[in-house]
Amino acid sequence: MIFVAFLVMYLTSLSGNTTIAVIVQLNHSLHTPMYFFLANLAVLEIFYTSSIAPLALANLLSMGKTPVSITGCGTQMFFFVFLGGADCVLLAVMAYDRFVAICYPLRYTLIMSWSFCVELMVGSLVLGFLLSLPLTILIFHLPFCHNNEIYHFYCDMPAVMRLACADTHVHKTALYIISFIVLSIPLSLISISYVFIVVAILQIQSAEGRHRAFSTCSSHIVVVLLQYGCTSFIYLSPSSSYSPEMGRMVSVVYTFITPILNPLIYSMRNKELKSALWKALRKF
Repeated sequence: MIFVAFLVMYLTSLSGNTTIAVIVQLNHSLHTPMYFFLANLAVLEIFYTSSIAPLALANLLSMGKTPVSITGCGTQMFFFVFLGGADCVLLAVMAYDRFVAICYPLRYTLIMSWSFCVELMVGSLVLGFLLSLPLTILIFHLPFCHNNEIYHFYCDMPAVMRLACADTHVHKTALYIISFIVLSIPLSLISISYVFIVVAILQIQSAEGRHRAFSTCSSHIVVVLLQYGCTSFIYLSPSSSYSPEMGRMVSVVYTFITPILNPLIYSMRNKELKSALWKALRKF
């Protein structure tokens, strides 16, 4: 039953995010910076959850007996940190896009040019890569003891470091620093952006204008709270308070549930995206 539940969540995530990416690509009216970033977020979510779900599903079927090599574990960890880090940075980029759209509407097309949007997207991927590679290499240079059973459904950093038979103080410090960079700095930028956004929205005269501005931002805020709240709980909490059981439970939220909620939240809260989706469905 748990396997079926996880399989349904994984397939729902794949179908939902693929739908958003395809709809944005096919509908020319959605070829704007906001939907460009949304489509790229959907693609990131597809690869992000696909780096974790297959091994998790295999372990559910085998009752936790599916073997994974050191190389395979390191590869999964690298892509998890790489894609997850890029995801967090991209959410900050999306907040900046909304900030420019609401606070500087007349200069929006000039500031958010297509070349600048591509540079922001590539920058998110490069930053995720540069943070992921050294951390993965550092962790897998540790000597591992005979106890080689990971108490997790994927190769998460705290769970893997618990298997090391050496001092992991430096590694835990590196993990905390990188987690702080990936989570706290983008979240600070998002918070600052939304302070200016709220001030600008409150100055809008018409109630309809304020409602429309809030509705375009509310879906992004919900996704940010889910993503950053759960990951901060795992990676920014003191290592002494880390609980393997709690770690597994919270990890389910940002590896399986959040990738499902992203397309649902954005599609339900966005009239243009819903309209494009219904038009596409009518053609079939």
